[in-house]
Amino acid sequence: MRSLAWLVSIPMVAEAGEVLWSGFFNASATIADFVKGSFSNEVGDWQWYIHGPAATEKYLGLSADNKNPADTSDEQGIRITIDGTSFWNGQDMERSEIIPQTNADLGSGHLFYHFSLKTEEANAPNASFEHQIAFFEVTTPLPKISKRPIANKDTHHRAISQSSNTAPQVGRREQTTPSAGNWYNFAYDIDFDMKTVGLWASNGCDKLTQVVSAVNASTATDSADWHIGELRLPKGGLDAAPEDWFWSGIFVEKAPITAAIAGPA
Repeated sequence: MRSLAWLVSIPMVAEAGEVLWSGFFNASATIADFVKGSFSNEVGDWQWYIHGPAATEKYLGLSADNKNPADTSDEQGIRITIDGTSFWNGQDMERSEIIPQTNADLGSGHLFYHFSLKTEEANAPNASFEHQIAFFEVTTPLPKISKRPIANKDTHHRAISQSSNTAPQVGRREQTTPSAGNWYNFAYDIDFDMKTVGLWASNGCDKLTQVVSAVNASTATDSADWHIGELRLPKGGLDAAPEDWFWSGIFVEKAPITAAIAGPA
């Protein structure tokens, strides 16, 4: 186990890799932009994919205060909230998730899937429940973050778990105890051609470093199944209290990696 200290969409050429898709939010972006789009009417870089029946503003919030200060590619970060209304089509899981809306191929070659994540003391995640975060909803094992209670202690995060809803867990895992208010930066290292996955991570404004080297895995995506947001499993109980998660610096690039948290801009 390695402990971390916690944890426009046009192709552009970065100092490192070529950005295939970005979910950056500029200063003029609003939550109304999410409402404009639909399956049949694509608008912008994101699709408001799975959520509860309440107003979008209840689950999503854009603000400069919601981003990692070290991220200069975004002008705003996004708050994604789950609560007791976040049930989708009769499911018993609380879910609030956005996915990339793009025609770019995000499933071939050697790619890095970047994002930064934090929580706060207010509306903190409930440590009694398992969460799936920044995951691929596919039947092949790709990276995700799982947040689970361990031995009745504070919540731990597995920064890489090569698993899916149907595949057994294999490979290496990175675990840490999160601290409210701290930003944790990740890049899923996926080589779709070589069939390997790995993980880069850092804390705050520190550059990404490799924490899991490439391990063999079955890799596939339809370029629209990377879920940014939260899925919380009930595990025999319910809690209507809101949980706020803050996201920043979300983009996908070709290798080599952009290690600076400032991003490719």
